[in-house]
Amino acid sequence: MSNVKEEVNIEKIYGTECSLSKEEFIKKYDINENGLSKEEANNRLNKYGLNQIKSAKPKKWYQYFFGSLFSPFNSILLGIACVLFYTDVYLAESPSYANIIVIAILVISSTLLEFFEEFSSNKAAEKLKELVATTTTVVRDGEEIKIPINQVVLGDIVKLSAGSLIPADLRVLDAKDLYVGQSSLTGESEAVKKNVESSASEFDSISELDNICFMGTNVISGSAKCAVIKTADDTYFGKVAHTVSETKPKSAFQKGIENISKLLIKFMFILIPIIFILNVNKHSTVTAFTFAVAIAICITPLLLPVILSSSLSKGAVRMSKKKTIVKKLDAIQSFGAMNILCTDKTGTLTEDKIVLEKYLDIHGEEDYRVLKHAFLNSYFQTGLRGNIDEAVVNRAMQNEMEEYTKKYKLIDEIPFDFSRRRLSVIVSDGEKKQLITKGAVEEILNICTMVDYKGEVSGITKEIKDNILKISKELNQDGLRVIAVCQKNDINDVEDFGVKDEKNMVLLGFIGFLDPPKESAKSAIKELNEAGIRVIVLTGDNLEVTKCICKKVGINSDSIIEGKQIEKLSDAGVLRLLKNNNIFVKLSPIEKARIVRILHETDNIVGYMGDRNK
Repeated sequence: MSNVKEEVNIEKIYGTECSLSKEEFIKKYDINENGLSKEEANNRLNKYGLNQIKSAKPKKWYQYFFGSLFSPFNSILLGIACVLFYTDVYLAESPSYANIIVIAILVISSTLLEFFEEFSSNKAAEKLKELVATTTTVVRDGEEIKIPINQVVLGDIVKLSAGSLIPADLRVLDAKDLYVGQSSLTGESEAVKKNVESSASEFDSISELDNICFMGTNVISGSAKCAVIKTADDTYFGKVAHTVSETKPKSAFQKGIENISKLLIKFMFILIPIIFILNVNKHSTVTAFTFAVAIAICITPLLLPVILSSSLSKGAVRMSKKKTIVKKLDAIQSFGAMNILCTDKTGTLTEDKIVLEKYLDIHGEEDYRVLKHAFLNSYFQTGLRGNIDEAVVNRAMQNEMEEYTKKYKLIDEIPFDFSRRRLSVIVSDGEKKQLITKGAVEEILNICTMVDYKGEVSGITKEIKDNILKISKELNQDGLRVIAVCQKNDINDVEDFGVKDEKNMVLLGFIGFLDPPKESAKSAIKELNEAGIRVIVLTGDNLEVTKCICKKVGINSDSIIEGKQIEKLSDAGVLRLLKNNNIFVKLSPIEKARIVRILHETDNIVGYMGDRNK
């Protein structure tokens, strides 16, 4: 967000809710921790309306129509039509409407072509949004349910976990290692920890409100239970939305049209006075002026708006047949002019249908216990269950492990975060507690001091560690994503679990996942290269897996750059790497956005496919 024209008074808006203790807050605002009843929620929804920022609401049909009507070329033609009305109708002895009618037909044709195509495309896009509408978990009548974000009302109890979008402004009631990304509001890339009680005495900026979660931000890690205190335009996001002028950069097509329009207008302002002055002494004033206007009409490509609109509409229709919705017609030109395509790996080059292929002990042999512990971790974790967790659970169910869901119960959890790159659950079978952790191989090795091989526990040595890394690398080279699993048993006396307990653990083995490349990826990349479009892979995955996938789909993988190599480089340094490298791995979302921005700023027409960070 940029160009804020007025400040929002943080103390006035949030001072009371933030400074009150949890108990005082619940009592003052009559918060029911078991959630609202469905009847009360419906009453509040009817009273306060949808939880939706006004500026984010879909455009009306007339907004699309007038946007098409007053395009740069149409504006010139309408201006000429006004002048013609003055010369051919108002001043003329025998009025003539012929030229005005021709211009009107051209303007209406181009307007309707663009209007109908854009309006229908955007309506289709809105319907798709409804099908994939973002939901949030709230408590209603004592039960957790998922509802669309725009159905959230004041007083709702919201449950948050890693990956959750914050649906409104929330006061934290309970939290477990809750870290929230507020870069969309503050521009700061570092996640902010949120607590139940505020540690600040003064509130000058939203960064100091450490027990308030803001609409438009997202949970990086941890979990929480929160109460909704503000919705829609009353939120911080809503307050500043109308003070922010955030416009998308103009495409090459838009810049070209504007430049031509400006050139035509300049010619008119120069030619009309000159021609009028040269002829006014030889002919009457009306005749001289009419002739000058005629010259202006002659230098204006009257059919250009119709040609542009019809050509772009034809392109949009052809793309719709390939199941692609074009919301802005001028995007068609950007597709055609694109010279670089940046793509994520998962779900774009690959099927995004992850399957658990292997569960191995520390020597690479299949081990049922590794799958069991991975299953307990994935099944009992309460965060955002991703494809990996689903794959683990599915494979475990195929191996008839459902009995463990009844035998064990969840005691506590240490949620996933992007700095630790691991997740732990504490489960109990009634006799003993067990801490089970899964995560990136390197991170798991850092917290393990022992290994378990066929029930025998021994200290971890350099030889064992090297062998583990070797097995992991070999699996990666085969295209498998590898996660390590470890556990610890001597925790019966521990009550308050945290990251500090993830140490001196026993490594059990690995689980390997396969996400095969799409069958169409190789041929598509070949066609792109033949069309002169360079393909750059930007992924958060590791080097070996990415190298294997890229090799299979025909992308040169001789040189690969890791995210840590560009962290401290200037934009000029990153640009030098971009000239000779097409694969970038272990990137954060911010690093992906930075690369795309640098490519844009060096006069490239850049397309992007993948996760939404741009």
